[in-house]
Amino acid sequence: MGIYEELQERGLIAQVTDEKEIRDLINNGKATFYIGFDPTADSLHVGHFMTLVLMKRLQLAGNKPIALLGGGTGHIGDPTGRSDMRSMLSKETIDHNCECFKKQMERFIDFSEGHALALNNADWLLGLNYIEFIRDIGPCFSVNNMLRAECYKQRMEKGLSFLEFNYMLLQSYDFYYLHENYGCNLEFGGDDQWSNMLGGTELIRKKTGKDAYAMTITLLLNSEGKKMGKTSSGAVWLDKNKTTPFNFYQYWRNIDDADVMKCIKMLTFIPLDEIREMEKWDASRINEQKEILAYELTKMVHGEEEANKAKNAAKALFSGEVDESTLPIKEVHLDNFINPERITAADILVASKLCNSKNEARDALKGKSVTIDSEIVDLSYVATIEKLKEGIVVKKGKKNFVKVILK
Repeated sequence: MGIYEELQERGLIAQVTDEKEIRDLINNGKATFYIGFDPTADSLHVGHFMTLVLMKRLQLAGNKPIALLGGGTGHIGDPTGRSDMRSMLSKETIDHNCECFKKQMERFIDFSEGHALALNNADWLLGLNYIEFIRDIGPCFSVNNMLRAECYKQRMEKGLSFLEFNYMLLQSYDFYYLHENYGCNLEFGGDDQWSNMLGGTELIRKKTGKDAYAMTITLLLNSEGKKMGKTSSGAVWLDKNKTTPFNFYQYWRNIDDADVMKCIKMLTFIPLDEIREMEKWDASRINEQKEILAYELTKMVHGEEEANKAKNAAKALFSGEVDESTLPIKEVHLDNFINPERITAADILVASKLCNSKNEARDALKGKSVTIDSEIVDLSYVATIEKLKEGIVVKKGKKNFVKVILK
């Protein structure tokens, strides 16, 4: 079985421009492919994770990845999947986010000489002369066709800015630039990127007379058709300071039963013959499958040691015998609190990231779903600085807990 057939069986391939050519390219390790990452935050999240796993699979099969950081396109923002315009980021923020992305990608991709490239489209986009660009690239695009693209259609009713309308041209130009300067012959992306990616293949054909190809991967959706990687507290991040290894593990440990085997196929490197055997397991072994999924993904993102800690902590939580040595730790500082002389339970919940806001924290406290050091607490709870320095165990609901320590 070639890598193309493996991707098919794992349910990863959504759309391709030229199946025979792409199959031959990646099965024979002849693809130099790119995937773009716009730096909208200072950490990658679960939505990027499947893309990184795909890059690793293809690299292991002998193909060469280009991780394209959107230091240029990040100044505009991709309108795909958005109901409104993205917030404008400063150049300093974009550059910082690109550096954070690059460091995280190194856990998955081998960037040693000749094996992969990490490039930033700011290097060629920010210096473009607008008039020259429009004269050179603009005639290759039909506005009528662009307006029929799904990424723009869904925004037409609420309003699409001309700034965002340019995004397809810039993404297409990226592919053209990489094709001409780095021999890139294939673009990968999420299935929601199809229109933008077709723009790139057409631009290359019109400008060079050569063929280039595009393939989209299946979006990671749950059984309800919603994007995975979201919780009530926000996105599931790959940065352990934003989503602890324990909470990352717990996210996967607690996904719906119907999604477990799909995620094992799409996200893990467990061999397909083992997965086929797992699919035959009795329904009573669903928790075992979930533990395998959670452990494998946590190990990939945070390493084996953190995965073992998370697994042990989850078992302790389930048994009711919490071992503090296995707890995820959240360090807080006095400047995290508005009134350091009166640190409330709501303050602690927000500082520890167990709640996103004071209102959410108050609701949890009113609902009697918060314990501190095994005691149910309410809005009247106040912690002493001395106690916080020793560390307190905070638990919200049945599955979210952390040891909070004042530093």
